[in-house]
Amino acid sequence: MREHGMKLYINEFSKCETDARLDGKVALVTGATSGIGLETAKNLAKRGAKIIISSRNPAKLAKAKDEIIQYGGHTNVFSRQVDFESLSSVREYAKETLAVEPRLDILINNIGAVGIRDGLTEDGLHTMMQVNYFGGFLLTFLLFPLLKASAPSRVINVSSIAVLLGQIDFAHWNDVGQYASFGFYSNAKLAQLLSTVEMNKRIEGSGVSIYTFDPGMTNTNIARYFESEFVKGFLKTFGRRPDDVVKLPVFLAADPNVADQSGKHFRDCKEFYSSWFANDTALTKRLWDESKRLVRIQEQEDWEIE
Repeated sequence: MREHGMKLYINEFSKCETDARLDGKVALVTGATSGIGLETAKNLAKRGAKIIISSRNPAKLAKAKDEIIQYGGHTNVFSRQVDFESLSSVREYAKETLAVEPRLDILINNIGAVGIRDGLTEDGLHTMMQVNYFGGFLLTFLLFPLLKASAPSRVINVSSIAVLLGQIDFAHWNDVGQYASFGFYSNAKLAQLLSTVEMNKRIEGSGVSIYTFDPGMTNTNIARYFESEFVKGFLKTFGRRPDDVVKLPVFLAADPNVADQSGKHFRDCKEFYSSWFANDTALTKRLWDESKRLVRIQEQEDWEIE
């Protein structure tokens, strides 16, 4: 039975196999020192793309960079430190990227974490919300002008089935102790999905496409964040392998067949139900506006101002 299930699982991912090359393209992958992020960066490098990876841990960055170079077969791989618990760090990272990179074709917001502290960052945002949502929102907003100048380009946000358990309560989404760790994670992933839907409306005609995808239960180091030994064992035994799951973000980043499907949510290599909240236009607009306010988008940063 398990063997039969594994064959079905492999067949699902075979649907998004692509032979697209990325020579001359630049791809930035956050949280790329392990798991899906690292495997994605390796795969994109193998296709000829220049790779930029980011993390706050310099030792892990150096190790991942060497691994990507070895796998990709070229040395056009760069690493830059950034701490998503600090909006000033994200701003400095974006500023440096804009200063040194003449183009950006692919942005993959992969960074995510469960089980980090239940507290506020120096920016007054809940740590879980900032790492899993606000930091990526800010980075994407700041890098959009470069993505637009490099069009056609793509943004891929790594989502989760946890969006189905999320809620958006603007009065309390940053309150310490308001939710369990997985509750904050679910809320952050829902916010990410809804902001993707809203951003897609706002950038229509820019040449930039944006997607979310659910990788499913994956056998990665995220298992360490769960206290339950049963959950850890389940993920280790039945979790999807990162080198298989990575076929979907690479497909979204490179294949011409999804160029006209911006704003959609994917799972198992096809469009997938995300959340009924995605159709609430008033909610997605308010979430966008509130997110801009909380990450303190300045007038000189705001490409929405005519």
